[in-house]
Amino acid sequence: MTKDQSIKLFEDKKVRSLWDNEQEKWYISVVDVIEVLTESNRPRKYWSDLKRKLQAEGSELSEKIGQLKMQSSDGKFYKTEVADVEQLFRLIQSIPSPKAEPFKLWLSQLARERRVRKGQEFAILTDVITQTWSGMTTKEYKQHKGLKTESLRDNMTNLELVLNMLAEASTTEISKKKQPVTLVESTKVAKQGGSVAAAARQKLELESGEKVVSKLNAKKMKSISG
Repeated sequence: MTKDQSIKLFEDKKVRSLWDNEQEKWYISVVDVIEVLTESNRPRKYWSDLKRKLQAEGSELSEKIGQLKMQSSDGKFYKTEVADVEQLFRLIQSIPSPKAEPFKLWLSQLARERRVRKGQEFAILTDVITQTWSGMTTKEYKQHKGLKTESLRDNMTNLELVLNMLAEASTTEISKKKQPVTLVESTKVAKQGGSVAAAARQKLELESGEKVVSKLNAKKMKSISG
């Protein structure tokens, strides 16, 4: 599991969280959540009692909660019981707290922010791949073709598409091997993948004497073929 560990804050209270890239979900420390909701000085004892109560009621929720290593206040990593957002929503129903609804909203926001961040990172990495193999940013490439809101991919020539696909496929293969976690690491992989296609482009241009990146767009190509 590729994990991104971080500390999230809810009303200035620390909530230890792990993002699982494979499952695409957050895993959050149950004890931290209980401490936030109950303001108990003994959240572990509260959770232990709650687990017994849930088991007595026939609930399987506590049995499905797993453990992951998380950093404690002493700086060391210990196995910690964690739950995903869906499990936490069910667990919160068993904890009487005036903070229950605000915390549910916080959990929803946490999930939304991750999706937005993922979309932003995807756009950044796509731009890195494009610039590396073509020598132009996505914006510059679209301007070169006279495009505004149109899709760049839909306006590439066959050669441009092939090299773009080579860059993306190379990035995917390198990523499988190196398994980047941070955006910085992913950017490095994107440049390596793009470089494979850049080398192919330069070799082709040298042999053919023609530039691969052209000003042709879908409209111009249609008029030429027509």
